[in-house]
Amino acid sequence: MSKINSGLSRRNFLKSAGAASLLCTLAPSCLAAAKSTVIKKTIPSTGERLSVIGVGTSRTFDVDSTTAAQSPLLEVMQSFFDNGGQLIDSSPMYGNAEAVTGALLSRVNNKQDLFTATKVWTNGESEGINQMERSMQRMGVDKIDLMQIHNLRDWQTHIDTLVDWKDEGKIRYLGITTSHGRYHGELEQILQQLPLDFVQFSYNILDREVEQRLLPIASERGIATLINRPYQRGGLFRKVRGTPLPEWASEFDCASWGQFFLKFIAAHPDVTCIIPATSKLKHMVDNMGAGFGRLPDESMRRRMIKTIESM
Repeated sequence: MSKINSGLSRRNFLKSAGAASLLCTLAPSCLAAAKSTVIKKTIPSTGERLSVIGVGTSRTFDVDSTTAAQSPLLEVMQSFFDNGGQLIDSSPMYGNAEAVTGALLSRVNNKQDLFTATKVWTNGESEGINQMERSMQRMGVDKIDLMQIHNLRDWQTHIDTLVDWKDEGKIRYLGITTSHGRYHGELEQILQQLPLDFVQFSYNILDREVEQRLLPIASERGIATLINRPYQRGGLFRKVRGTPLPEWASEFDCASWGQFFLKFIAAHPDVTCIIPATSKLKHMVDNMGAGFGRLPDESMRRRMIKTIESM
C-alpha cells in the first residue's frame, strides 16, 4: 500500500483503496513486499519474537457454525496470515468465537507461525480445567500457546492450574487480562506477585492510564503485553470523522487513521502485541499495514496525542 499524504477518514480511504485491498487478497504478500519485514516485538520471558499486530475475536467471530456464515471470515483470517500475523486471541466468553476460529484455522494456508491465545473464564479448579480442555478442542489444537485468566476471574484458583499446565507442556505461556479500568489496582498487585508471561489490558491514544503503572511494572517484571480496545471501541474513528489524516503521518509510513492509532501503540517500547478485532477484509488489510514500515518516535507520539486531543 502506498503512502497517502492527503489523509482521509478510515471509511473514505478504504473505499477509495478498495482495489488495493482486493489486490492484497489476490497477491498475499503485497504488504510485505511493499513495506519490507513485519515489525516484531520480543516476549521477555523467552526471547521469542511476535508480530506486533495480532487479531481479537470478540463479537467479530461470534457467528453461526455454518460454512456460509464463516465464509466471509475465511478471507479475513487468510489475509491476517498472508500479511505476517501470528497471534489470535479468543475466549469462552465470546460465544462461538473459539469454535469458529478453529474451523477457520483448519481451512487457511500459510499459518506456520500461528500463536493461539485464549482464556479461562469460570470459577473453580475443575470447571476451569474442563473449560480449557474444551477451548483446545474448539480451536483444534493440542496445545494453546497462551492461556490467560479472563478479567481476573478466580485467579487465585486458576494460577495454580496454569503453572502446572505450563510445566506439563499443555500451554507455552500463561497470563491474565482485564478490559476494565476498575481492576487496575488489583492487577498491579497481581503483576508483582505471580509468575506471568503475559498481561492484557486496554490502551489507546486517549486512554493512556496504563503508561503510569501497568506498562512500567510489566517491563520491570519481564511480562509481555497484549493490548485490547486500541480504537476505543470505534470511538477514535468517530472523533476523527471528516478530518484529513495529517500529511506528516507519512513520516512513519502511515496511510490511514486506523494505522495512525495502531502505530501510536506499537511504538511504545513496552507493548508487545495489539489485538484489534474485525470481521471485514478491508479493515484487516488496513490493520496489518500498521505492522510494516517505520514507527513514530517519542517526539512524534507527543505530536500525535496533541493532534487527537485538540479535536
